[in-house]
Amino acid sequence: MPSFNIFDIAGSGMSAQTVRLNTTASNLANADSVSGKAEDAYKARHPVFKAIQAAVGEQAAGSQVQVVGISQSDAVSQSRYEPGNPMANADGYVYSSNVNVVEEMVDMISASRSYQNNVEVMNTSKELMLATLKLGQ
Repeated sequence: MPSFNIFDIAGSGMSAQTVRLNTTASNLANADSVSGKAEDAYKARHPVFKAIQAAVGEQAAGSQVQVVGISQSDAVSQSRYEPGNPMANADGYVYSSNVNVVEEMVDMISASRSYQNNVEVMNTSKELMLATLKLGQ
């Protein structure tokens, strides 16, 4: 595997974690949103990742991460009786999002750490390549 592939691999990981962070931020921003219908309530979203393995004989042999889509949670929205809420239905109920704030915060910390790890991989690879170039001087 050529040594420059490490930048492609870590870069794809950083890109995937950016999507994960953005999705988590969207979920947290909509955690307190309500709707008059259960089917219109915000549903938590999560990215779906796929490992791409290139063949050994190809020019870019190695693994990369690809975001293949965003899945939507099928958890049930909770209903609350709030007849004074302008979003309430005829029976006085509003339906909240199915976002679990604690789960989303843990996911955000995990995505942030994964992103930081990929940055460290790139920095360490850069330092090693520069040290290798200095050997020839």
